[in-house]
Amino acid sequence: MLGCEKMGKVPDKILTWQMTRPWSKDPKTGEVIKGELKITEIPVPTLQPGEALVEVAGCGVCHTDLGYFYDGVPTVTKPPLTLGHEISGVVVAGDRKLVGKEVIVPAVMPCNNCPICAAGRGNRCLNQKMPGNSLGIYGGFSSHIPVPAQDLCIVKDLGDFQLAELAVIADAVTTPYQACVRAGLKKGDNVIVVGVTGGVGSYVAQMTKAFGAKTVVGIARDPEKLKKALEYGVDFVINSTGKDAEAVRNEFRELCKANGLPSNYGWIIFEVTGTTPGQEIALRLLSFIGKLIWIGFGTQNNEYSLSRLMAFDAEIIGTWGCLPKYYPKVLELVLDETIKIRPFTEVRPMSKIREVFEEAHSRRLMKRVVLTPDF
Repeated sequence: MLGCEKMGKVPDKILTWQMTRPWSKDPKTGEVIKGELKITEIPVPTLQPGEALVEVAGCGVCHTDLGYFYDGVPTVTKPPLTLGHEISGVVVAGDRKLVGKEVIVPAVMPCNNCPICAAGRGNRCLNQKMPGNSLGIYGGFSSHIPVPAQDLCIVKDLGDFQLAELAVIADAVTTPYQACVRAGLKKGDNVIVVGVTGGVGSYVAQMTKAFGAKTVVGIARDPEKLKKALEYGVDFVINSTGKDAEAVRNEFRELCKANGLPSNYGWIIFEVTGTTPGQEIALRLLSFIGKLIWIGFGTQNNEYSLSRLMAFDAEIIGTWGCLPKYYPKVLELVLDETIKIRPFTEVRPMSKIREVFEEAHSRRLMKRVVLTPDF
């Protein structure tokens, strides 16, 4: 039963695609155990004060979801649970001021009541709630989801967008905004995006331009996507296919020489791949008074001489998610098409979740997929 001030169209059950088992290996035999995504029903919880029930319009498929399902990255809530943290929808129960509102659910929701939050770093709040990870069993690949209400981003005017399309704002577009804030990016800065053709990298490039970046160099391996990147914020591209970090650095230096750009100082580098090759390239490119913003997540270790940071007077900065207070600004940038999402997004029915996960994991997707409930 729902405890709330006002109710809209509230279901008897939540229909959901649960990760009942992630992929794994038998520790004794080494046999691969296939992961399982299973459609099921779960009870509608009693809403506590400060919570809202959101009817999901769309949920984006993120690399983080793939990490949980395929790569052994642990979730805070142990399976079974529902994945998915890029969510847009309509509030159907909770605070009467929110019922009926179209909203974007922040991917990470801080407690707003701890020293970390008080320091302005609530995006890394240790008590934060993240759908599909630390929000109990609840995630976005569902018909409905209960969430903390205080940081929901209200969409006042969709323009000619569909609400489902805007799901990618929650993480794919807001994470680049937070990364630019962490970088202290300002007008006239020069930027490198390693992994520029990925589901987040394409928005990092556009966001750095929105912040005033003078030059953006994109590095990736897909020639078709690199060509497309030149239409959306990227000034120069380097195809890293078959090249080690040293070869990429040499090509970067030649590019700078040919275009009157500094090659060994002042660049702000965004590493978005989370892969060993991408991270090695980013570390190799870091030089005098430069900054490396670490966005991509991977489970591997890297070797790097920290003395270089001293010698270069350079910085490596980690960044996680995005503070909810920035969501309205990012929404504005998307709605006025300063940040273009449609060339990089497609909508599919949620019943296709298994095949979408497989396509994403095998890197066959050309666009980020938003899944819409069709239970």
